[in-house]
Amino acid sequence: MAVLNNSEVQLFLLIGIPGLEHAHKWISIPICLLYLVAIMGNSTILFIIKTESSLHEPMYYFLAMLAISDLGLSFSSLPTMLRIFLFNAMEISLNACFAQEFFIHGFTVMESSVLLVMSLDRFLAIHNPLRYNSLLTSNRVAKMGLILATRSLLLVFPFPFMLRRLKYCQKNVLSHSYCLHQDTMKLACSDNKINVIYGFFVALCTMVDLAFIVISYTLILKTVLSIVSMAERLKTLNTCVSHFCAVLVFYVPIITLAAMHRFAKHKSPLAIILIADIFLLLPPLMNPIVYCVKTQQIWEKVLGKLSNICRR
Repeated sequence: MAVLNNSEVQLFLLIGIPGLEHAHKWISIPICLLYLVAIMGNSTILFIIKTESSLHEPMYYFLAMLAISDLGLSFSSLPTMLRIFLFNAMEISLNACFAQEFFIHGFTVMESSVLLVMSLDRFLAIHNPLRYNSLLTSNRVAKMGLILATRSLLLVFPFPFMLRRLKYCQKNVLSHSYCLHQDTMKLACSDNKINVIYGFFVALCTMVDLAFIVISYTLILKTVLSIVSMAERLKTLNTCVSHFCAVLVFYVPIITLAAMHRFAKHKSPLAIILIADIFLLLPPLMNPIVYCVKTQQIWEKVLGKLSNICRR
């Protein structure tokens, strides 16, 4: 319920799926299952990589970083989505909303950064395999992980403070089941120009990551085409399939949502909400499935652990 006078808003209201409020409890069942599979899948990948010394290699360290960012996205959005769909609890305090958007944007930037360094990893492995292990040592991978985490933190650290300085009156209904910076700042009744500019800068950083990923794959393709044997070409490209799928799963919803906001004349609120929910649900769900299916070493280790459990 929006505030009708000029007093400052004390609570924001999140929304579920418009028109399907009566079915929210039923919708919560598949959402819970998706979150459960995502959390179990990414936790399994972290456990396998930690316990299997044969997987202590740069490629799997980067995969562990991807799993951490996916878990972060899941745990950041899960509380409010479950509250809405299970208990019809739409209210969220301003500080809780600002904290949630900090974590969601932080782990989004981190995932984008990890996908970028994973594309660099694949390029080095294909373009210069003889120097791969000497270039990407465990020490350098650890430093890269620290840099990625620091970059994500520094980029989104101003968001809560920038939102907190704004005044919110009359409007308090958000557009999603969770808080986002660009959504929250639109409710402000004070000047939000700085928020708009800085939000665009952070989005641009994510798009720069995508541009470098495209460049990496262009160079990978150029290297692969120089291989004479068709069988070797396919074998080499197969090592990139999992990462390429992860890039598509992460960036396609983001680009689709941005295009709908920018170019669609008659935007469907339902379509926008569904795509926004897919953006947070799909990458954490699909990444462990794709990597387990397409990466033989991980698949074998997972099957080995399961068979040991079954024998007991």
